[in-house]
Amino acid sequence: MNGTLSLAYATPATAPPWKRWLVCSPLARIAIFIVLFMALNRSSSALVHLLMHGMAKTPLGSSLAYLVAVLLPAIVTYLFLVRVVEGRKPEELAPRRWRDALGGVLAGSLLFSIVVGVLWLLGSYHVTGFNPHADWLPALLVAGIGAGIAEEIVFRGVLFRVAEEGLGTWAALLLSALFFGFAHAKNPGATAWSSSAIAIEAGLLFGLLFHVTRSLPVCMGLHAAWNFCQGTVYGIPVSGLKADGWLVSTRTGPDWLSGGTFGAEASVVALALCTLCSAALLALAVRRRSLVPPGWRRR
Repeated sequence: MNGTLSLAYATPATAPPWKRWLVCSPLARIAIFIVLFMALNRSSSALVHLLMHGMAKTPLGSSLAYLVAVLLPAIVTYLFLVRVVEGRKPEELAPRRWRDALGGVLAGSLLFSIVVGVLWLLGSYHVTGFNPHADWLPALLVAGIGAGIAEEIVFRGVLFRVAEEGLGTWAALLLSALFFGFAHAKNPGATAWSSSAIAIEAGLLFGLLFHVTRSLPVCMGLHAAWNFCQGTVYGIPVSGLKADGWLVSTRTGPDWLSGGTFGAEASVVALALCTLCSAALLALAVRRRSLVPPGWRRR
């Protein structure tokens, strides 16, 4: 398979030069998405703040506000980018693709469960109790559905996909993984190591998964299940954010093994297992010959 055939969009050769550079080029489309997303995000955040002014804050209310302020702008902006700017149907979000989300959920649940299982075997993960009253719905809405969909749209649907069209697969993987990893740099307990770990274990994994499937829902499902299992099922902080899990747990041992206060994502166990999965996806891409060369080489 020729890697260029997997690209969803190419700058029209017949477009006037100004349009090719200011509207259709990869850099221009990424900039258009960022500007429009930020504008919608600030507008929806202000609207939510106005509507909820004087109301008592609840975890569920805050979760719904997050979905309106972050998830809705991401979806609207992406559809504008694809439908209006690129002038195509969003095949990576087509209805038939949403069946892939279930596979992503199963894969994400299994992958993180293996991470926890290995930590338990190594004497790092300990269950100290069970909390049947864990507030799981806000976590599902925010860390699961909200983060899973919004972050995959931004980092895989826009940054990786569009960068791949101009710079090729290798550079797009590196760029999107770095941005994804260091987007978590301000989270509680974050360090240079935790950001690097997320860039390698999740940024590369999700980028390669999108590359070989060309399906955003499968990435969304894996991302959402990983977060939900980590926090709500196993009671481990999600990227440094406190978790209210069904299993009440602690982790012991050095930070490089347990992940420290940031959570298991900063553990070498998660890093190693996700890297193995990324290597398998890369091998599949090489066998298919789907890796996209940079734009100047394609010409």
